[in-house]
This record gives sequence, C-alpha cells and structure tokens, in this order.
Amino acid sequence: MDISQLDYAQLVALKADVEREIKGRESEEKAKAKRQIVELAKTYGLSIEDVLSKSQGVRKPVEAKYRNPDDASMTWTGRGRKPVWVLQHLDAGKSLEDLAV
Repeated sequence: MDISQLDYAQLVALKADVEREIKGRESEEKAKAKRQIVELAKTYGLSIEDVLSKSQGVRKPVEAKYRNPDDASMTWTGRGRKPVWVLQHLDAGKSLEDLAV
C-alpha cells in the first residue's frame, strides 16, 4: 500500500483503523503475557500473591549509631536528615563522634 497516494480522509480513516488494531493486539499480548506468568509461577510452585508481594522477608530495623547526651531516648541511625539535636551539637563546635553509641 502506497500511502502517499491516499487523500486526507483516507489517511484519517487508515489512522483510526491502525489505532483500533493496535488496541486489539495490545489486549491480546497482555492476555498472553498473563497466561505465561501464571504458568511460570505454577511451574515453580508460586502463587500470584507470592510473585506480586514486595517483601522479601522481614527487615531488621537499623540500629542507632548516635544518642543525644541530654536525652537518651533520642537516637539517630546516621541515615537521612540530621535531627535538630545533632545539628545543635555540631553547631556548638563538638564532633559527631561525641554522640556515638
């Protein structure tokens, strides 16, 4: 098919036909992929819930590396933003090692 020979209306109709065909095939491909995934899971004795679950096991909480000397209940793992009490300690000219657990 030489599309350069088609007029505007024919091209628009062709575009609509192509988009409709793409949607249909996309549905077919997704259904095929789902069947393959289910079969593969069954082969390895997995349920779909096993496949889709995000947890790979129980994660151990990160232990604190730093403790506030004025309030022992305030700790920091060293990850993420520094707590205010750590910043105040550092602003006072002291080192982070002073807070090490």
